[in-house]
Amino acid sequence: DAFNGTTSFYLAEPKDPLALTIANVFPGMLHPLSEMPADLRQHVRYPEDIFDLQSRVFATYHMTNPLVFYNKEDQWQVPALESVRNATPMRPYYTVMRLPGEKRTEFIQMLPFTPRLKDNLSAWMVARSDGANYGRLVVFQFPKQKIVYGPKQIVGLISQDQVISPQITLWNQQGSQVIWGTLLVIPINESLLYVRPLYLRSSEGRIPELKRVIVAYHSQTSARVEPSGRIVMAETMNHALGQIFGPAVTAGLSPDRLESSATSVIKTTDEPALTAPETTPEPTLAQLVEEAIAHRDRGEKAHRDGNLALYAEEMRKVGEVLEKMKTIKK
Repeated sequence: DAFNGTTSFYLAEPKDPLALTIANVFPGMLHPLSEMPADLRQHVRYPEDIFDLQSRVFATYHMTNPLVFYNKEDQWQVPALESVRNATPMRPYYTVMRLPGEKRTEFIQMLPFTPRLKDNLSAWMVARSDGANYGRLVVFQFPKQKIVYGPKQIVGLISQDQVISPQITLWNQQGSQVIWGTLLVIPINESLLYVRPLYLRSSEGRIPELKRVIVAYHSQTSARVEPSGRIVMAETMNHALGQIFGPAVTAGLSPDRLESSATSVIKTTDEPALTAPETTPEPTLAQLVEEAIAHRDRGEKAHRDGNLALYAEEMRKVGEVLEKMKTIKK
């Protein structure tokens, strides 16, 4: 309380062992979150540092298969935006959007992932803050068969753009400093929208001014981002979207319309901190052959190592793949 200094503690996770220990040491100090005044409850947001730590741990421990975990075959990492010398990992950022399968927009914290030592996007993780969903973690994973541009690749395309790059160089030489804002990754249907604000601060001023908004659009039905007409810089968000999609599409744009409804590409789950199942196109015969060979090789290695349980499991998967191959039309 800012008037009299009274401090109240509210417990968001009743089963947390550390919180239970503190509650036993100081009985009555921790109050249920439901007792928090409604006007305060509306402003509670998931802690950024905790989410940052959880996301970095989950980048490794999302692998539930022991063999995959041991070999780090599906290791993720937090993407870095700039060059190797100035590489700075992305920090979680707060935004308002509608998650796939939800009926309304909500206040969330978000962080994308890329595969280890690669720049394409593999997944993104969300921490929810509104209502009963406070503290729930959800992960959306993109199909591995599709190339989805990651944040660093988008930054590279922006730097190479023949219109944007010269303008940024000019601003940096006119007694001002270009300051990049947070790069937002927004899933929309089967596409991704990347938004990054650009600020200018004069050499004599202290407060940066929002100068431009850069928007890049990547359709997951295509293999790459089209540099021409797909990366634009405008004075406002609506103007940038109008240049990409046309004024008629962006008329009356609101957070409810700019929704994350990528349900045909990625799915979610009601359970916290679980990777969502992928929705992938039907595999080709060549892909099934490669999959069968991979299971066979892992099975033979397990047999040589004396792991008969894993050998039997891999041979069973080989049989499943062979059955799928029978259904492929020649």
